[in-house]
Amino acid sequence: MKKNKPPVGVVMGSDSDFPILEEALHVLDSFAVAYEVTVSSAHRSPARTSAYAKTAVSRGIEVIIVGAGSAAHLAGVIAAETPLPVIGIPIDSSPLKGIDALLSTVQMPAGVPVATMAIGKAGARNAAVLAVQILALKDAGLRKKLNSFRNGLAEQVERKTQELQKKLNQRS
Repeated sequence: MKKNKPPVGVVMGSDSDFPILEEALHVLDSFAVAYEVTVSSAHRSPARTSAYAKTAVSRGIEVIIVGAGSAAHLAGVIAAETPLPVIGIPIDSSPLKGIDALLSTVQMPAGVPVATMAIGKAGARNAAVLAVQILALKDAGLRKKLNSFRNGLAEQVERKTQELQKKLNQRS
């Protein structure tokens, strides 16, 4: 999937969000999906945020992953400015532990959707997987990688079940 124009844009409201968004980058790397990463703020740099969203299609972006904490308007602002799918990741960076970001990200008005993931690192990983699923709609190679990924998840569960059964049997 690697190509000159990356199909995934990753936007964070602050560089302090990077440890969370890095989880998404690891997943995208594992699928060999190229991406661009930037920092932009719905409140501190609204013109930059608007320009990023408005020019995403012309830059070859097909899906945008957005992480933001506190008021978390970033994903919604980007969704309002682009026809592309936007996936929001609430960041647990406030005294409310991400609940404020979750509500701000998920409560979008009708007609301006943001696919909202879980708070934090699990949400970042799922955002990347969802982005890969979207891209795989038109890429058979990615679909094959997704199938392998899902098979690997099932194998992990089976392996962990067997390990648990061994521990339980040793208790007897």
